[in-house]
Amino acid sequence: MSALSRLTITESKLFLREPAVVFFTLAFPPILMIVLGSIPAFREPDVEMGGQRGIDLYAPIIIAMAIAMLALNGLPQLFASYREKGILRRMATTPVKPVTMLVAQLIMCVAMSVTALVVVLAIGRFAFDVALPRQIPAYLIMYLLSVVAMLTLGLLVASLAPTGKAASAIGSILFFPILFFAGLWLPRAAMSDVLRRISDFTPLGAGVQSLQDAAAGHWPQLLHVAVMLGWTIVAGGVAARYFRWE
Repeated sequence: MSALSRLTITESKLFLREPAVVFFTLAFPPILMIVLGSIPAFREPDVEMGGQRGIDLYAPIIIAMAIAMLALNGLPQLFASYREKGILRRMATTPVKPVTMLVAQLIMCVAMSVTALVVVLAIGRFAFDVALPRQIPAYLIMYLLSVVAMLTLGLLVASLAPTGKAASAIGSILFFPILFFAGLWLPRAAMSDVLRRISDFTPLGAGVQSLQDAAAGHWPQLLHVAVMLGWTIVAGGVAARYFRWE
């Protein structure tokens, strides 16, 4: 096995040994899907939401929440802690370079996120008759773009936070407003014009709308694609500029 494969497997095992992280990343999104789907009002068309069912609108929002949990609550704290403990510095003296750790973490995060995606879509389809995405290629592309945009934002937090606790605090501060504009507390369809416009320029606001468009059979709006690419380029560039291995 290559060093990257070994490291990815090892980091995945360490991830699965953290009950709280595993619960909120892999278990909580499906549980939330079941809870919301069990509410009768969420299974009926809502005039305020354009005649759509609440459960149909919340499927991509819950998927976005799983992405945010990994990107803002898991990845930054882990990398900042590794730097704080000198793990990255010690790795730099071995044939396995710290960048390999970075790639392994990104692979693991994508794999965990895809797992949550599949479980949420399966529960929605078989338990609550949520239709599968009609435009599957667009859905997958926008999903991956949302993941990449959020992971680069997480790496930006990791690059600036001096300690693991600081990374956790910064990630938590970003987590709630980003999820608010993604529609977790108030779906985009029910937002005012001002809130929806602000949401358009947030990474998960643009991501959720793109997923909803693809689920309905449409290709995403260019604005939302540009927003996610912009977050990826800017956050990734700043993270690369200021990221420290020790």
